[in-house]
Formats: sequence, structure tokens, C-alpha cells
Amino acid sequence: MIFKDKVVALLNQGLSEKPSVFLIDLTITEAMKIIVTLDGDQGVTLQDCIDLNRVIENNLDREEQDFSIEVASAGVSTPLKLVRQYKKNIGRTLKVKTATDVMEAVLADANEEFITLTWTAREPKKIGKGKETVDKKIELPYSEIKEAIVTITF
Repeated sequence: MIFKDKVVALLNQGLSEKPSVFLIDLTITEAMKIIVTLDGDQGVTLQDCIDLNRVIENNLDREEQDFSIEVASAGVSTPLKLVRQYKKNIGRTLKVKTATDVMEAVLADANEEFITLTWTAREPKKIGKGKETVDKKIELPYSEIKEAIVTITF
């Protein structure tokens, strides 16, 4: 079994013990640095990272292959990648980039094919002068999303 396959098997074993935590990214560099990025339905705790680190580290032999390991949660500015991440962030504001547009809107819904974004905009009145506030809504397929980041408001 090659090194990466061992790491993937151990990671899957560790994640099976924590069903609310899921894998965002696994990278193994040429220098044999294992980088695991996690997210969770209720967030990721330090203990979650420690537990997964131990499952991997304690079951690999450094005599066979020297390595280093880093297990961390997805950061605040990390773009969303998985449908599960979109679903857990329903109700929060996202900054979404498409090929032609950048928009900041509330994630109203997410399913397997697309997300639904809502926002308010000031537009010219249809009759008369001035502007009116209009509620906007768009269903955006995942294939059109280049990047989506949760925005933090204080």
C-alpha cells in the first residue's frame, strides 16, 4: 500500500468516528507534509483536530516514511467547496464570484444542484422619479460559482 493510500484509509477511519466532521482537503507535499483541512456541521473543535492527527500519526511508521502532519479547520476566509458547507451556512451572508459578476447576498437555500441567494437593491422606479427598494432572488448553479466566501459582520 502506498503512503497516500495509508493516509486516506486512516483519515477515513478517524472521520467515521466523528460523523459531524468532514474533509475539505487533503494534500501530501513532495516533502511528505500531510495537510488535512476539516470542517464540521457544528464547526471543528481543537479536540477534533487532535484526535484525527493522532489517528494518522500513531498508525504510520516514521522508519518507513518520514513525514510531518498538520490538521486544521477551514479558516474564515477559506472558500466553500462542498454542498455540505453551503447547507451549514444557510442564513449567512456570502460573497460569491461568478465568471461575470461579484455579489454579496444572504444564502437562503442550498440543494444538490444550486444555491439560492437573496438581497435587497435600490432600483429606479418603474413609474416616476426616484428609487425604490426591491427584493432580489437568484438561483445559482454550483457550476457557475467560481468562489464563495462567508462574510463576517461585526
